[in-house]
Amino acid sequence: MPTLDVPEERLKKFKYRGKDASARRQQRVALSLELRKAKKDEQALKRRSITCVSLDLASKGVGQHLVCSGFRVFEIQFADSNVSLTLDEIIKGVNSSDLAVCFQATQAIRKMLSRERNPPLKVIVESRVIPRIVEFLKSSHHPCLQFEAAWALTNIASGTSAETQAVVKGGAIPPLAELLSSPNMTVCEQAVWALGNIAGDGPEFRDVVISSNVIPRLTALVSSTTSITCLRNVTWTLSNLCRSKDPYPCKEAVRQILPVLSHLLQHQDSEILSDTCWALSYLTDACSERIALVLDTGVLPRLVELLTSVELSVLITCLRNVTWTLSNLCRSKDPYPCKEAVRQILPVLSHLLQHQDSEILSDTCWALSYLTDACSERIALVLDTGVLPRLVELLTSVELSVLTPSLRTVGNIVTGTDHQTQMAIDAGMLKVLPQLLQHPKSSIQKEATWALSNVAAGPQQHIQELITHNLLLPLVALLRNGEYKVQKEAVWTVANFATGASSDQLFQLVHFGVLGPLLNLLTVPDVKIILIILSIISYVLQASQKLSDKKSLCLLLEELGGMDRIEALQLHENCQISWAALKIIENHFGEVSDLPLKRSGHTS
Repeated sequence: MPTLDVPEERLKKFKYRGKDASARRQQRVALSLELRKAKKDEQALKRRSITCVSLDLASKGVGQHLVCSGFRVFEIQFADSNVSLTLDEIIKGVNSSDLAVCFQATQAIRKMLSRERNPPLKVIVESRVIPRIVEFLKSSHHPCLQFEAAWALTNIASGTSAETQAVVKGGAIPPLAELLSSPNMTVCEQAVWALGNIAGDGPEFRDVVISSNVIPRLTALVSSTTSITCLRNVTWTLSNLCRSKDPYPCKEAVRQILPVLSHLLQHQDSEILSDTCWALSYLTDACSERIALVLDTGVLPRLVELLTSVELSVLITCLRNVTWTLSNLCRSKDPYPCKEAVRQILPVLSHLLQHQDSEILSDTCWALSYLTDACSERIALVLDTGVLPRLVELLTSVELSVLTPSLRTVGNIVTGTDHQTQMAIDAGMLKVLPQLLQHPKSSIQKEATWALSNVAAGPQQHIQELITHNLLLPLVALLRNGEYKVQKEAVWTVANFATGASSDQLFQLVHFGVLGPLLNLLTVPDVKIILIILSIISYVLQASQKLSDKKSLCLLLEELGGMDRIEALQLHENCQISWAALKIIENHFGEVSDLPLKRSGHTS
């Protein structure tokens, strides 16, 4: 027969203090990553080259890049470019033995695919001309033909995965990789762009591109003699080689790329800085071992510098990327980032917390949530920066992307010492919690209830603060009407409250109607929650003896149908539940229920 703990001791076994519950914390971290990654796919995976301006490649030998509608744009006009060809003529021309005809047909394809709206990518793929266009990439004595072919393939690869796959199956990657060493920089740059689109399709093609030995060739292009437009394309393509995490790029590739990213991080061009930061953000969105590879390059001081740079203050995209990368550097906890790195980062996070951009605020708050998801000593490092009042202020944000991580951070802080919890109370945390407990989003209700449970786990002084700030009524409302995930957190909160409260404080909770919703939850298929509720009821009954009010409480339980529910639990298949129910009946209602106890074996 199970050993019965006294109610207080049994309840303490369930007592939830955030700093001691790693499994529940891991669930919250997993959710936080899901929430914040949902908005982090805005960097273009692929870029299509669209017609915008005219130049004569044949006479000038070079192209000119422009920016148009967010794409890097290349346009060359030839003397015979007004020739209109049908699709059949194009297919026939591409397969001609006359290179001049091949050039004209390939250029016609490129122009069709360079339309801003509805380029006929599928039509070109289904015409089966890709292998022939790939052949033209090898025409080293005809750079104009190479360029048109590379441009056409760039735009096909900017389409769907199936269209990108057609380019790969057509054998384009090896000759495109070779063109990275072309003496003609216009051709070279177009090859860079094409490979970037292929790598941007996903990890499978990314790894095929990497295996074609493109990284040394790409990094060789990062020099002072390379044009700014080419350097932008190289940086963007490198960022696509860092992208995707299922699987991550191989460590050898990462080791080759990182020194170049470290170098590019010193550049002054905002587009290069932005894509470099994207690359670093992908590489740091990983385990601590991979984060260490990035930190070993010494990029952290430069990232910190970028975040506080006056010159870059207007470059909001770059600032967002750096903040996101910095938050990833804070995220790992096996092991935690070293204290020296944390000390470098914290003043910058404190500075960024004053920003008005919601994305920057969101990632800053996530960074702080990672740093506070730790022992009280590390929580103290964050509190020493003076960020707490601003975090509490952000609890009133209408932006869910800001509210969620700021609430998580404050919730983490109150898992610390009683003094740290008092700091959060003094900063006004409890003034905001009532409205968060009634937030329309159940995820916010759950986070707010979790934070409340950690305050309730403190001394009676903190419990009295909950009463003073009118938090009992919304807590009981969530127990009664909240989603089950919120109700579970509310049960933990009541358990913590019951364990630490005085008898008077406990009966204030009873006065607000906590027993009815608790009794209703005795029917849930969750053994631990049922055991906690039975322990709470037993503890309240025991406390009622001190106030000589046990009879009234027993009558209340009976009126609420509690007796019937508790008696029924004597037949529960879990022996701990049936035993706990039996002891409540025996100890507090004067007689054993007439219902038989469950037994093992058969009766004769």
